[in-house]
Amino acid sequence: MKRPRLIIISLGGTEAGMPPGRGGPAPDSDLLSAAVPTLASVVDIVSLALLHVPSASLSPAHLVDVAQRIEDALANGCDGAVVVHGADTIEESAFILDLLVGSENPVVVAAMSCGGAAPGPHYAARLAAAVAVAAAPEARGLGALVVAKDEIHAARFVQLSHARQGATFVSPLAGPIGAVVEGRPRFWARVTRLPCFPAYGGPPRQVALLRWAMGDDGRWLGSLPMLGYAGAVIEGMGAGNVPMEATPPLGELAARMPVVLASRSTTGLVVARRWPGADMDLLRLGLIPAGWLSGLKARLLLGIALRGGAGHAAAAAAFAHYQ
Repeated sequence: MKRPRLIIISLGGTEAGMPPGRGGPAPDSDLLSAAVPTLASVVDIVSLALLHVPSASLSPAHLVDVAQRIEDALANGCDGAVVVHGADTIEESAFILDLLVGSENPVVVAAMSCGGAAPGPHYAARLAAAVAVAAAPEARGLGALVVAKDEIHAARFVQLSHARQGATFVSPLAGPIGAVVEGRPRFWARVTRLPCFPAYGGPPRQVALLRWAMGDDGRWLGSLPMLGYAGAVIEGMGAGNVPMEATPPLGELAARMPVVLASRSTTGLVVARRWPGADMDLLRLGLIPAGWLSGLKARLLLGIALRGGAGHAAAAAAFAHYQ
């Protein structure tokens, strides 16, 4: 039986283990395959140490590059991909890959605990779990996945919940869709594959992400177009509510650029509804509901939807799949 062939891309390690000023290309392209020697008996590995930076220093452009390399590798015979880096931005990087890698082959993102030091047992265990998922036929067609502490999460739902307990992740709306048990991935739920965007369409446009706080008067809204933003995501209270006096300026902003209304709550849902309410008034003024996407992920989706000079109609069509 043919062994699965995987590309494993490293972008860095744990933020706490990354010395200040240490960045750029990773020094050892064989680090991944050397970390878990037993993997070579299970899968064929193509190892690429692309960057060596803390995940807070990653940009969407970096992940667009990763998506392109994954698509090229899958087109050239790889059966799946694993991307490893620090935990801080994994919920964003995984969602970018979910949006840009259109293949049915598994794409897995895993938090690693190895910075500049030699990889330890925790690193090996996490990498082995991620590889097991990426090599599993059952992982096909699920989009990008995040594997952390042997739990398997869909990229569209996952969030970092604790920064000091070994990178704990949760999926508040759905829970994990599976787990790695005794080395074998087991799935008890599947998510529907949503439409993807071309990986070679360039980086996302710049989108402002703004959280509304009690007593805020929104005086900064009018400056967003002048600062060069292509769009904005507003995290309202609860189901997307803002103070009544903020409705007119938000409507004026939505007339100048695409504006998405999200919730600042962990499990807030902002959807079009039939009964009156502050959020409904905003949607009537042209704001786009984020559905069940967090503000972080709504920002990325809006930025990708606006590539190539696209406007409000393209943005609204992109978010229609997340309602």
